[in-house]
Amino acid sequence: MNILLKPVITEKMSRDGEDFNRYGFVVPRNVNKVEIKNAVESMYGVTVKSVNTMVTPGKSKSRYTKRGVVQGSTSTVKKAVVTLVDGDIIDFYSSI
Repeated sequence: MNILLKPVITEKMSRDGEDFNRYGFVVPRNVNKVEIKNAVESMYGVTVKSVNTMVTPGKSKSRYTKRGVVQGSTSTVKKAVVTLVDGDIIDFYSSI
């Protein structure tokens, strides 16, 4: 099972990575903090200080088109914010 689905790369997370050594990942909803910690340490070869998780609930969306109202929803997402010890970094752009 793949625990780290994708990194969260936004302006805020980039700033947190530079200033506070924090990195964000999208993870499946059924994994816990210990599994996330082990996955980050084994994949990137760093030492994790702490893991914080949050579940962002999905929202219903609607838009107006020529054929009428189109309704749908966004999916519920679980995110993990991983804080590393001082001196360790994760470079997401090294493999591009």
